[in-house]
Amino acid sequence: MAQDLAHSAARGALFTMGAQLARILLQLLSVVVLARLLTPHDYGLLAIALVLVGIGEILRDFGLTSAAVQAPTLTEGQRDNLFWINSALGAALAVVVLLASWPIARLSDQPELLGIVQALSVVFVLNGLATQYRAQLMRALRFTALAVADIVSAAVALGAAVAAALLGAGYWALVLQQLVAALALLALLVRFGRWRPRRYSRRHEIGALLRFGGHLVATNLITYAASQVDTVLVAARFGAAPLGLYNRAYQLVMTPLNQIRSPLTNVALPVFSRAQEDRERFNGFVVAGQLALGYSLGVPLLLMCGMAEPVVAIMLGSQWEAAVPVLQCFAIAGALTTLSFVGYWVYVSRGLSRQLLHYSLVSTAIRVTCIVAGSFFGVVGIAAGFAIAPAIAWPLSIFWLSRLTELPVRELYRGAARILLVSASGALASWAASTAVLPLAGNWLALIAGLGAAALALSALLLLPQLRRDARTLVSFGRLMLRRQR
Repeated sequence: MAQDLAHSAARGALFTMGAQLARILLQLLSVVVLARLLTPHDYGLLAIALVLVGIGEILRDFGLTSAAVQAPTLTEGQRDNLFWINSALGAALAVVVLLASWPIARLSDQPELLGIVQALSVVFVLNGLATQYRAQLMRALRFTALAVADIVSAAVALGAAVAAALLGAGYWALVLQQLVAALALLALLVRFGRWRPRRYSRRHEIGALLRFGGHLVATNLITYAASQVDTVLVAARFGAAPLGLYNRAYQLVMTPLNQIRSPLTNVALPVFSRAQEDRERFNGFVVAGQLALGYSLGVPLLLMCGMAEPVVAIMLGSQWEAAVPVLQCFAIAGALTTLSFVGYWVYVSRGLSRQLLHYSLVSTAIRVTCIVAGSFFGVVGIAAGFAIAPAIAWPLSIFWLSRLTELPVRELYRGAARILLVSASGALASWAASTAVLPLAGNWLALIAGLGAAALALSALLLLPQLRRDARTLVSFGRLMLRRQR
């Protein structure tokens, strides 16, 4: 049985990684196609509405997906009861959001939001019905079915949105995308789940599951509220069109980055956890993990920063030129948060969840402070605050961790310095080459020139002995991770 579980987990990791890649490609395709058919104002309107939808989705789930998945045992009666609770929460939230649509439209001074919010209220009903079907598939380790459902629903929704945009639907194309995605996902999950809920019964106790979900939903609400401070500030102070620019730059950089880091965490945590009794080995993994994340993600992100102008023109189109400095800030923020991500691995693998919560509260306060301060300098100021926050929080994280557990602090600081040196060198080379070529030959040749210049600069840096050692460390770390996955 243990071998069957290991086999299922390995196949699950494979399909999860493949699904993540497919979803990233679909998101990029959505950005490239729809950004040319719609305006920043259209995206800004949807971004405002999705802040409300995000809060509602946390309440609608109520942590019961995780509660059902982590429960050692879950009877059919308990599953049925959870289904009806999630469905009732979804229906209740749909009514609340529907009634709130009028004051939201008035307070935001965006009359278009009335219809948008009312239409999106249907999403709560659909997702409420789908919640326990997803949880059941996760409990059964049916990752292939989940991957197919996520990818197919996203692809169908994108097709519907593109068709509507071509017909001149404007922001309604984005609303349709959300509705079609929820409906298609529900249909596929029901098809793969192959069970029909029975009536709610008090004979099946679910109090412990509800308590677990209640604690989780409180944590998720705090985290979500902190993550939406920048969106709310841009919408409140500058309006829908600047928010559209801000949102597209964020989606282009941070959403794919977050989807890459999640499966990497699933691979790294078991390795870190097994090595924690051997201090020297564990510290070696920490240093190697930071190098792996920093070089593999930080270098491409800062190259994007250097070539932001042709990247925005190619990915979004000429009408999004004002998003260039915002995208540059997000690329820097992504590189810096990637450096600090290994700290999260240490907290979790060492079982320091309470200390992680304390640090998260401090880092959230830093982020909010930087973003609010930046808001006095416009939309770019908010994006700059978003980038400055991890520059402050990352050294604090290392210091904090060093007080809780033994860490190779000097090696981590020196490794980060080398990563930033390499990334910044590549970014400067790519910026110089692309800037010189852009007026003469256009965006695509500027991008190619920038990549070529960056490759030459990075190759030259490999002459440094320490950077060659870093390269050997990365190769060894990659082999270890692959071996652990078998």
